Amino acid sequence: MDSMRPPSLLRAACDFWREHAARHGRLAATWALVAALWEFARDSTPARLRQRFGDADYDWDHRVNTTSGAVAWRDRLLGVFHSPYQPTEPALFHEMLGTLRELENLNFSDFTFLDLGSGKGRTLLMASDYPFRRIVGVELLPALHRIAQENLRQYKSESQKCFTLESICADATALQLPKGPLVIYLFNPFSESALRRVIANLEQAHRDDPQSPARRVYVLYHNPLLEPVLASSACRRKIGGTHQYSLFASE
Repeated sequence: MDSMRPPSLLRAACDFWREHAARHGRLAATWALVAALWEFARDSTPARLRQRFGDADYDWDHRVNTTSGAVAWRDRLLGVFHSPYQPTEPALFHEMLGTLRELENLNFSDFTFLDLGSGKGRTLLMASDYPFRRIVGVELLPALHRIAQENLRQYKSESQKCFTLESICADATALQLPKGPLVIYLFNPFSESALRRVIANLEQAHRDDPQSPARRVYVLYHNPLLEPVLASSACRRKIGGTHQYSLFASE
């Protein structure tokens, strides 16, 4: 999948407009598109570009490139229509996994960690501090995926417990879920329609084998702007969270 072509900017903009028009009407969709492009222009000023290097402490400590500062303009513009690239803050990530482990008394060695919308791979690297069976990231943009692959090759940490890490360049909404128990991580990477497609995949996996403990699935949803959509799934139940994240489990 590494040869996957980058998404079309025109198609991304049209999909953005159509989704907003379906929910709010054509005029509101047009204003939303104009506002998004105006915000992109403001974010492209030198001062705003410098601000995005403020999250570079993790990169400095581990000699990797996961900051949001060094992202090409085209990928940033695609992010306006999909989801802007932003790496997860380490302390919050460890809080999320720690809370999940305590609530469910999990042995992470039974689980595959799956990050949908994994960007440059910072979350994959941080997840390797836990003894997951396997760690997989799925990223739509080829440029970010290539950087993630390089980060996975370069990363070294004394705290690392999982060494089976992989980044895949693919459309996460069409992904066939890995077999076995899953911990799925979402940093609000999808529009509502895309999230519903991901939920449909989860529900299909649940229907295929609803009683098997091997299909246990947990979802860590960071910045849960579309939490009601995920909560509406018939096979999801919320088990915890804060204003910054929500935790869901399969029934």
